[in-house]
Amino acid sequence: MPRIHSPAAVAIGQRIRAVRHGLGISLEDLGELAEISWTSIGKIERGVSSPTAETLIRLGTALDVDPGHFITGITSDDYGRRSHQLSARDLIRARHGRDSA
Repeated sequence: MPRIHSPAAVAIGQRIRAVRHGLGISLEDLGELAEISWTSIGKIERGVSSPTAETLIRLGTALDVDPGHFITGITSDDYGRRSHQLSARDLIRARHGRDSA
């Protein structure tokens, strides 16, 4: 069995599958509507593959939902452990020695 890409990929895939099932359409139909291989969509739905921005937009358009629905609430931490927890704001603060950017 293929390995899961990340917890984020699983969550995104579950959201896509839920919308697709809610509409009652098959993987094959969604593939045709989104112009994406249905086998690729299946991998995304199972969390084995992490979709690109283009793929999310194509799927959202085909499913008539805002593509942002698929990624709302997902953070970089959902893709695995990061070596640091810094943001651009933290970097700017450190460089300027201030508490706010």
